[in-house]
Amino acid sequence: MTAPVAEGLTTDLSVTGMTCAACVNRVEKRLARLPGVRATVNLATGIARVTHPRATTAEDLVRQIENAGYGAAPANDDSAPPDARPSRDEEIHRLVVTAALSLPVIVLSMVPAWQFSNWQWLCLALSAPVVVWGAHPFHSAALRGLRHSTATMDTLVSLGVSASFGWSLYALFFGGAGAPDMRMPFSFLPSASDGIAHIYLEAAVAVPLFVLLGRVLESRAKDGTGAALRALADLVPGEVTVRAADGTERTVLTSALTVGAVFTVRPGEKIASDGVVVAGRSAVDVSLMTGESKPVEVAPGAAVLGGAVNSGGALRVRATAVGNETQIARIARLVADAQAGKARVQRVADRVAGGFVPAVVAIAVTVLGFWLGAGADPQAALTAAVAVLVVACPCALGLATPTALMAATGRGAQLGVLVSGPRALEALRQVDTVVLDKTGTLTTGRMSVVRCVVSGGLDEAEVLGVAAAAERASEHPLGRALVAHAVRTGAEVPEADEFVAVPGRGVRARVGERQVEVRAPGDRGTLPDTLRDAAEEAESAAFTAVLVVLDGEPAAVICLGDVVRSGAYQAVDRLRRMGVRPVLATGDSEGPARAVAAELRIDEIHTRHSPQEKARLVARLRQEGRRVAVVGDGVNDTVALASADLGIAMGSGTDAAVGAADITLIRGELAALADAAALARRTLSTIRANLLWAFAYNALMLPLAVTGWLNPMVAAAAMSVSSLLVVLNSLRLRTWSPSPRRGRRPDPRSAG
Repeated sequence: MTAPVAEGLTTDLSVTGMTCAACVNRVEKRLARLPGVRATVNLATGIARVTHPRATTAEDLVRQIENAGYGAAPANDDSAPPDARPSRDEEIHRLVVTAALSLPVIVLSMVPAWQFSNWQWLCLALSAPVVVWGAHPFHSAALRGLRHSTATMDTLVSLGVSASFGWSLYALFFGGAGAPDMRMPFSFLPSASDGIAHIYLEAAVAVPLFVLLGRVLESRAKDGTGAALRALADLVPGEVTVRAADGTERTVLTSALTVGAVFTVRPGEKIASDGVVVAGRSAVDVSLMTGESKPVEVAPGAAVLGGAVNSGGALRVRATAVGNETQIARIARLVADAQAGKARVQRVADRVAGGFVPAVVAIAVTVLGFWLGAGADPQAALTAAVAVLVVACPCALGLATPTALMAATGRGAQLGVLVSGPRALEALRQVDTVVLDKTGTLTTGRMSVVRCVVSGGLDEAEVLGVAAAAERASEHPLGRALVAHAVRTGAEVPEADEFVAVPGRGVRARVGERQVEVRAPGDRGTLPDTLRDAAEEAESAAFTAVLVVLDGEPAAVICLGDVVRSGAYQAVDRLRRMGVRPVLATGDSEGPARAVAAELRIDEIHTRHSPQEKARLVARLRQEGRRVAVVGDGVNDTVALASADLGIAMGSGTDAAVGAADITLIRGELAALADAAALARRTLSTIRANLLWAFAYNALMLPLAVTGWLNPMVAAAAMSVSSLLVVLNSLRLRTWSPSPRRGRRPDPRSAG
């Protein structure tokens, strides 16, 4: 995938052959040697994201990576992230054969009572294929690194296996260990020989066995972290039924669908692209795209998303976006972009890992020389050196962030939260002030009927129906909101005649035998008490009241307004309890703003703010030392979104707002913001725990190996378990859910 950016191009490359953080560091350094090139390499996905001048081609980048000893090719947008190692089947086959040959060697070496005459020669025959073929991937990678003057985890494993097997050959042929009646006691702690050189065939086979087992388990676990992204890719069906103008239908590939084409979606099928319903009514499940668990009712004129599941009746949909322009494709790209990034703490870990492997080799050589120089038994000295080589693995350092980030971004997408990358997560965790726009963010952004009060025992549904009939021909937002509410509540809306719109006052029409007028209340002194009270309450709540007059008599007061979003109170309350201070900044007048602020218990309010004034407010808050996030949905919010520490856009907002934001709430609910903040804190805690374990593991195990307290076989098992624990800890994020909100109060009013 190549996309133009301001300073040149950004190219994604699939890199093969990487096994640890040292590999990542080497690839990044090698690419950085090219003028104007910056690269971020992800060990978990095997993807290198490279920013480079236009004069530098993808072939130049691939050649540079190959010169570092790794394979590379331009990444394919339509394929899953490649595995950086051999295929899963090949890995499992190698593991099974290695285990079948290794286990008898390990058992015979560990249980002296089972050691029969010439048992050691049988172990040698079983060990040789493991050392040569089972450990071939490590030897091959080590030799490739040697040709390019580099060392990786494979170098450590290859040296450890070769040293153990080489010493065992010496002991068998020259050290007296080949005698038919030789018996060798086993201990988890290295020990000096009793005149006969010990053999370490169990270490020679256990090291590749445990490392191969760890890689297979680790690979499966890493697949789990990317499950959400693959689920998004699988949402789009491969085929779609297109309906021609003459009513005939034919099945074509989804990739052949064009904008404007009409296609049929039968019950249980997935919608092939974003579009508008032209016929049929149904309920569609959009949970995997927006995190909204409740099916959405759709009818002619309703917009639908590609990938949603039709769970009701048959639909005909006109495509409005296809291929990479659909929302599901944009979500997948955003998730993939997020997974390509690195947290600041991971960059430090990668730099450490870059010099870690050469340092370990130097330590192993030093340990061997020290123990031999101190007069220690040669095999004890060699055991300590081999243990140092095997136990020190920077693989866990390289996996600490990418596996957690993959799991978190995938889980966030399932919850309706799209995060641009690890820096956004870090910034969200540090936010202590959130500036909230009103219209479209805290409120729905559209007029809705909040309340209808009728007089004289009239039927509410009947009054709504005749009022909607009078307003049906009106283009005024209040009229459209009234008609939509009547239809949604099931009121009968008859036909109207003699429609007249009076600018600034209202509408008049004849509905059946009745003269209907819908207008502003005017002089409230002429209204019945119930209607007068309803109009005054609407004004105090910053709503708009309209009066319905039937045959010259006041019949009802209908209150309309831009109502607070469902769940907004709980979301703001959760943010407040998390230590985040809410601030309301809007271009609206003071009355409506204060009504919303009072309902949501927001103390700081800024009204009639232009886009530039919102940006200045953000700058002032940052100068006060606050970490500021801005939540908005419109073009007027883009300046503030871009100038804040963190920009958050509502998924229902404009493309400009989404483009300027670091986080997008595709669920369209403010509750997703509190979920995002909680997920960010959990993710950063997981990354820190992973890195703490990775560093602590080496800090503990290396001294044990250096001082001769660690058997190479135990070292191999510990090294594999270290990487696996990091991945499993990250996998916990896949099942993370927002904690239940106790002590909540219901929203004071609904959207009506």
